[in-house]
Formats: sequence, structure tokens, C-alpha cells
Amino acid sequence: MSVATASKALNDRPRVSPSTRARVVAAAERLGYVPRQGARRFKLGGTVGIIASDLAGRFALPIMMGAEDAFGLGAISIVMCDARGDAIRERHHLRALVERHVDGIIVVGSISTERASLGSMFDVPLVYAYAPSSAPEDTSVDAGHEQAGTMAAEHLVQAGATKVGIIAGDPRVRATAQRSNAARRHLAAAGVEIVGGVVHTGTYSETWGRTAARAMTGRTPDVDGFLCGNDQIARGVLDVLRDLGWDVPGRARVIGHDNWLDMAESTRPPLTSVDMHLEQLGRLSAGLLLRAIDGDPRPGMHRVEPSLVVRGSTMRTD
Repeated sequence: MSVATASKALNDRPRVSPSTRARVVAAAERLGYVPRQGARRFKLGGTVGIIASDLAGRFALPIMMGAEDAFGLGAISIVMCDARGDAIRERHHLRALVERHVDGIIVVGSISTERASLGSMFDVPLVYAYAPSSAPEDTSVDAGHEQAGTMAAEHLVQAGATKVGIIAGDPRVRATAQRSNAARRHLAAAGVEIVGGVVHTGTYSETWGRTAARAMTGRTPDVDGFLCGNDQIARGVLDVLRDLGWDVPGRARVIGHDNWLDMAESTRPPLTSVDMHLEQLGRLSAGLLLRAIDGDPRPGMHRVEPSLVVRGSTMRTD
């Protein structure tokens, strides 16, 4: 039978015979399309849009993969658009998706900075992923950046660090401030000295990691911990420590953020990192959009908790 007929049967709409409805409901239960214990029913056969600022980006891609996995469970068709970081292009894609009568849209940010709401411009359910809306009545899904910073600092303390350099990324990015400030608070409370007494900000790049590490080790040769804003910075730090002949993690410990597997597992030694669970963030965004489509919106901020992946850059694992 057609997807439209199945959708009508699952949503108790008219013009479906009782026998057909019973067959569809039975099949849906076998396939898991109808959650048990009173949970809402997933919409079958709809279409949703996903707009990213950078389809090939480090953050957008895993978020979209997670959303696609979740939508695939309900036979949802997906239209993907790339705004390329351009607000005008983003509005063009939004307008085009609305004109195509999509059931809902996920707007994926490439950086974690808060963004303006689009809700007053488009009458369609919207979920903001990674770059949350500034409007509390919107539904936003974000990573737990403050928790990640605290988690990284706590692990360095447990690993024995007593003098830590905080090497963060772009200070204009919200994740930079949230991660590094939370880390600084925890280190201070634990009585751990922070190199220079400040957060050292730059860019999210290996080049910045190398530059900062050279300066820190030159001025503060007894630094024994490096808390890095992302895995690229951490890899740059490890390059410098290896060139200096420092034993990692014996003389210094290094931790990153994002758990970018291709990078974290290929460093020498493998990099301890805080996993922000971006695919899970995408799946949660998809689930919240489906709730909104089914008339059960969940406005406000929803966060995905990070987790720590310990490797050889902070503790001996052999």
C-alpha cells in the first residue's frame, strides 16, 4: 500500500477501512513505529528539512548523520541544504523548504554561538542544533560545554597535574568561554596553578597549539598539564612536547575536546579527549522535531551530556 495510506491508518484519519487500519497498526507495532506505554506516535511518511552552515564541516556532518539515523527509523524523507555560513542563503533555503510543505526543519550551526530566532518568519516547526536560538520559546539542542570543561579539568587534577596551561580557541565562540571558564573555576578550587593566571585564546588549529605550547614551555618549564579547547590544538601541543623530548604523560598531561577519532587516535601518544556526542545531539534534535510535528513541542534548551575518553596522553594505558 502507499505511504499515504499507512500514514492515515496510523493517525486515525478517515477513508481507511478497518481491516487495512488493523493490518497497518499490527505491522507498525512489529517494526517499532508505535512506541508503547502511551508515548506519542512517530509520523510515518513525512518530509523534513535540514539546513547546515557547512555540510562538510567538522560539527555539522556528525549532527546530520545522527538526525538522519533517527528520521530513518520512521521512514521520513530528508531534504538537506547548505547555507555555507551565509544568513541570506539560509533564509532562502528556509523559504524554499516551507514552500515545499516540509513538516519541520532542523537548523544546524557550525559553531556554538547563540543565534537569532527564525520562528516569527516561518510557520513550521523548527529545532536549532548546536547553535541555539536566543528565544526561550524555541526548541534548541546544545552540547554541554561547561560540563565538558569541568570534566577535563577534573581529569587533569586526578592525573596529577599541578600547573596547567589552558589553551583555548576563538574567544568569540561561546563554547570557548564556557569550556575554559568552567575549567579555570575547577582548577582554582582544586588549588592547581593556572599558567599566567589566564585562559590563552587563539584559533582552533594545530598551529595555535604549537605556538602556545612553545611559549608556555619556554616561560614555564615546570608546566605539567595542558587543557586544550579542541583536539586540533591538543595535537599541536603534543607535537611540541615530542620535539622537546618531554615524556607524555610522565612529565606533562594533555587533554583535548570533541574526541575527533581520526585525530585523537592517531596522535603520539593517543589523545585523551572529551566527547561531545554530536551524533547523539543530532538524534535528539530529530526526536524533538518529530514531537513538535506531532503537536507535542518541547521548547527550551536541551543539552547532551559529554563523556571522557581516556587515552595515553594523560594516563598510561598499557
